[in-house]
Amino acid sequence: MAPIENYLTPEGLTKLQNEMDTLVNVRRREVAEGLKRASEIGGNIDNAEFEEAKRYQSTVEGRISDLEMALRNVVIIPKHKTPSETVILGSLVVLKDAAGKTIKYTIVGSMEADPAHGCISNASPVGQALMGKGVGADAEVKTPSGVQKFTIIETH
Repeated sequence: MAPIENYLTPEGLTKLQNEMDTLVNVRRREVAEGLKRASEIGGNIDNAEFEEAKRYQSTVEGRISDLEMALRNVVIIPKHKTPSETVILGSLVVLKDAAGKTIKYTIVGSMEADPAHGCISNASPVGQALMGKGVGADAEVKTPSGVQKFTIIETH
């Protein structure tokens, strides 16, 4: 099975690398100190503090593992020097919905998706509907509440 490519902007890569650094160099130390303190208090059996420290350790190590795998298969989304005529990874897309409302999205990889801040994944239903389309094109997205229609106004 081919590894899954993780598309990231240079800023997204830096953010994940910083998170990894914090987890490895700060959180792991906190976990070790918490486990030591909890075991000194009452051993390892029937010790709620020790159990909580073990859960925290599991969370930290799980996230480190996820980041290691993701960072192994990173594909950097290049900065576009000239606007693309079609929607591609890294594009800023200005849309108009059926009600005439203007919406702006930046198309990013799934690890950077943050719809509340205008960043949608190329793999999301809206992202998939927009990819490869140009200015003036219509895109339809099936949602649980029905089909949403968008018109691409601009791409940057």
